Amino acid sequence: MGAALAAALQAAGHDVLWASAGRSEATRARAAGLTDAGTVAELVARCEAVLSVVPPHAAIELAESLPPFRGIFVDANAVSPETARRVGATVERFVDGGIVGGPPAPRLYLSGDEAGEVAGLFAGSPVATEVVASASAVKCAYAAWTKGSGALLLAIRDLARAEGVEAALLEEWARSQPQLAGRLAAAERSAAAKGWRWIGEMKEIAAAFAAHGLPPGFHEAAAAVYAAASRDAGAAAARKP
Repeated sequence: MGAALAAALQAAGHDVLWASAGRSEATRARAAGLTDAGTVAELVARCEAVLSVVPPHAAIELAESLPPFRGIFVDANAVSPETARRVGATVERFVDGGIVGGPPAPRLYLSGDEAGEVAGLFAGSPVATEVVASASAVKCAYAAWTKGSGALLLAIRDLARAEGVEAALLEEWARSQPQLAGRLAAAERSAAAKGWRWIGEMKEIAAAFAAHGLPPGFHEAAAAVYAAASRDAGAAAARKP
């Protein structure tokens, strides 16, 4: 997703920097065509805005480790509003962001005093932007359904399989809920490929629910489902010759 936002900013005519120090060959390949600042310290010294797009569990750590920076820091991670506020407290100028949809043309929700300025950076690019009261809350609420319901389908499939009625359930779905077969297949693919990233996101959503006295258990369970899917995917990969 970071590469998609970088490409969009380039399409809008901006110079986009990245820091190669300590990064993998896969990251270097994704960053092809970007300006290499070498180190994070050099990057923040040369940039007017920094976009953070990392797994949710790393959002606070990244912000806290950033060298002194007087530009706009955009936290575009899948975190709860409370975590976004914690990130915002570590930087001088903060914009809360939330990404919905996938590359190459996701939607970027933005909030904060300088949200309009960040939105302007993407003018003329494939990324649509919208300024709202709380970008992280929009992202939480959206993913609570899309990824939460996917985890529920996976858990239901596992129950039916454990009870020996998976085939019967799939046949009944084909008759009365024909859309679920495709959704289950998509959930399986996504969980195998990205479930490790979604564990933290489900925990962030659970925290957002709990902060308003709403039951967090739905998404705590979803985090456990994605953790199991991640373990299964890792075990399957280890078995390949």
